[in-house]
Amino acid sequence: MAEYYKLDRVRELADGDEDFVAALAAAFIEEVPADAERLRVAVPEEDYYEAYQAAHKMKPTIDLFELGVYDQLIEVQDWGKFEQYDKDVTEQLNIVLTAIDNAVNEIRQDFGL
Repeated sequence: MAEYYKLDRVRELADGDEDFVAALAAAFIEEVPADAERLRVAVPEEDYYEAYQAAHKMKPTIDLFELGVYDQLIEVQDWGKFEQYDKDVTEQLNIVLTAIDNAVNEIRQDFGL
């Protein structure tokens, strides 16, 4: 269990309430893939605002589940926020999206979602 994500912070937040842990996992599955799709479309289209909004919204959840791509997500967010048209964040985006896909699949399996 939990090769692509960690539950340490989630469990700390839940204070021993495993139903709450499961609810947070379900919320991850409900919210993060949709925001990842927004990023998947926004970055190649150079939609800076949409990329910033999606990345910013995902930050707390990506951090809470410790996917290990927080710094790359910040780079994508800042690319959008500061409209860094001279910077290519494709590599960072791909790292983030791969980590999310892996975590989503694993969380679905681990929690039966």
